[in-house]
Amino acid sequence: MRWLLDRPRLALAVLALLVLGPGPMLLQVNLDNAPEAYFPLDAPAVVLDNELREEFPQDQVLVALFEGEHLFEADFLGRLHALAEALEGKERVERVLGLTSTDHIRATADGFAVEPLVDASALDRFDPAGWRARALGDTFAPGLIVAHDGEATALVVRPHVLEDSLQRLELEQSLRRAIKAHGLSAELTAIAGHVALDVAQLRAMIGDLALLVPGTMGIGLLLLWWLFRRWLVVGLAAATISAVTGSALTLLVVTGKPFTLITAIMPPLLTALTVAMMMHYFNAVLHAAQRGYTGRARVEAALQAVARPTLFMALTTAAGLASLSVSPIRPIEAFGQVSAFGVLVAAACVLGLLPPILARYDRGPWVRQQRGMRRLDGFLRLAAHLAVRRAGWVVAAAVLVFAVAIPQIRHVEVETDLYAFFDEGHEITRATRQVEERLAGVMAMEVVFDGPDWDSLMAPERLQAIHAVQAWLDARPEVDYSLSLPDLVAEMHWAFNEEDPDYRAVPDNEPLVAQYLFIYDGQDLWDVVDRDFTRSRLLLNLNATGAQELNTLMADLRGHLEAEPPADLAWDIAGMGRLFADQERLLIQGQLHSLMVVVALLAVLMLLMWRSVSVAAVSMVPNLTPIVLIFSLMGLLGIWLDMATAMIASVAVGIAVDDTIHILHAYLRRRRAGSPAAWAVARSFRQSGRAVTATTLVLIAQFLLVALSDFQPTQSFGLLTAFGLAAALVYDLLVLPAVLVLLSRVQRLKE
Repeated sequence: MRWLLDRPRLALAVLALLVLGPGPMLLQVNLDNAPEAYFPLDAPAVVLDNELREEFPQDQVLVALFEGEHLFEADFLGRLHALAEALEGKERVERVLGLTSTDHIRATADGFAVEPLVDASALDRFDPAGWRARALGDTFAPGLIVAHDGEATALVVRPHVLEDSLQRLELEQSLRRAIKAHGLSAELTAIAGHVALDVAQLRAMIGDLALLVPGTMGIGLLLLWWLFRRWLVVGLAAATISAVTGSALTLLVVTGKPFTLITAIMPPLLTALTVAMMMHYFNAVLHAAQRGYTGRARVEAALQAVARPTLFMALTTAAGLASLSVSPIRPIEAFGQVSAFGVLVAAACVLGLLPPILARYDRGPWVRQQRGMRRLDGFLRLAAHLAVRRAGWVVAAAVLVFAVAIPQIRHVEVETDLYAFFDEGHEITRATRQVEERLAGVMAMEVVFDGPDWDSLMAPERLQAIHAVQAWLDARPEVDYSLSLPDLVAEMHWAFNEEDPDYRAVPDNEPLVAQYLFIYDGQDLWDVVDRDFTRSRLLLNLNATGAQELNTLMADLRGHLEAEPPADLAWDIAGMGRLFADQERLLIQGQLHSLMVVVALLAVLMLLMWRSVSVAAVSMVPNLTPIVLIFSLMGLLGIWLDMATAMIASVAVGIAVDDTIHILHAYLRRRRAGSPAAWAVARSFRQSGRAVTATTLVLIAQFLLVALSDFQPTQSFGLLTAFGLAAALVYDLLVLPAVLVLLSRVQRLKE
């Protein structure tokens, strides 16, 4: 660092390069919040899902719901058919299911025929009441593409594999434009489904970036101006924040990681942490100026005061964030790694680049610019008085808070609900509820059956076994709709026997089943069985969207299948439902591992820094406080442990430890110089306490801004992190000094 102090132009050039260099790379940021981006690539559910998509269509769809009085009139049906054809002509669309594009099986004079449910080429064949009766009388359409009361119908757009959220956005916008172009906007009442949910999350992510990045930066710069009243400080702060966030995003691009709603928290977080580091350094410059230092001597004195604690602060914060690398959820892993890198870049900028620039170009009188700081001193004097004069009471109150808080932790619920990501008034939530009310739940799940060899799924006993599993599932309240290979075979058998209801069952005759399947010339069959008749899917539409409900259903289903195996068929569970439910297990696993890692890393770093077991143990008290109090608050308020809140412990601890380091470093330096404990506390508060308080206020304000996100997990993350930082500040300003004073008294008594 001293070498760089003599090269201010080089420091300025490096800072400019860090600010401007990432620009071209930022244009290549991959905005992708698709569900696939969250799962580990080698997770069994992901491997099975990838295998299935090579043979079967996607289970993530886009549902357009239409309601009105004229749904079965020829004019509406004609426009609906034209819309379906137009959509099927698009590159990203694999198939569109609707009244005019879904198979209908009916009896004919020489057997049965498979034809569209509504024949768009012969709309005058029936009047509206006739088409309505035919749609409602179909075995498979009600609940899937038409409401059971006939008052609503839907187009289900099934895409080819979509690579990222931008392709999903393009598909959703394409659907909206096509609906408008075909004059169906008046009847459109909702667009839902997994693709629509992903698009809603993408829009929330873009909204967060537009609000949070300039917002957190603005708050930080305003605070720096209020405290120091120097334009050079504000300008350098803006450049440093840009350099840090730009470098971190560049790393995200270079490593090929997508930008998700989780990593969207990273820019405001790094902004807040960078401001906090600069706050400590600029405060040290101010303190040096008050002692009469000027120019380079002032900068060097400031560096001497804060370089070591700032370096450890960066290491501990980076360690806390890096602990998230053990999470199997890929966006959380990426968030931890890239944020840790950003913190180290911030430390390099603050300790390496800013001092030579200030030494060369800063000529202002810092001593007079302290009106903002003076306002904090009154509060700090009160805190010091309580910590020193009422140390016993302070520690007793802290113990009481812990005793009350800890039991609340057991109430924390691990849960993620796809449709709780937004509030009830949000468009995607309202649309989902509407589709679920009119048709069926939008959560897809599949039960996959594998026969022993080719054509083995033509055997009646195997079809009966699949049908038995389907009947068990249909009795479950979570299942709104199901479709299987036995359903289609039974429908063909019914039609072949002149639509006699007694024949709506799987025939006990394998050659007859083989004949039905051979002459079937529709499309729906290949949604449930492969061309070799060795693998079949039982398709389910569930009204369960929470991970706990899905896990319960899957556990019960596995238990049922193990107790009553489906003939000689191998089976497994797949689809979006399983992917989402498995995520909960990974979340808990990642949370536990990252907590253990962050606590172990902090303990080691504290031991290395203080070189004293007792001091390291005392320093962990205010650092573990945020974890206990945050989880207690979550248990008390019923806030779920989910994707975003799973990161809070590591983030809050990583940040909270910064205050402890600065206060403890200042205290120990004075104690080792021979100062009494009370005096050391008071002087440490004057130098480090006000910077610690100011930085925490900045961080709290910035995380409260994060709580304005549309995305509910991000809201919880912002609120809980702000709460954790406030709690850590109280423990750093009151409990830590009180414990130190009590320990000094005990030591004095022993002597």
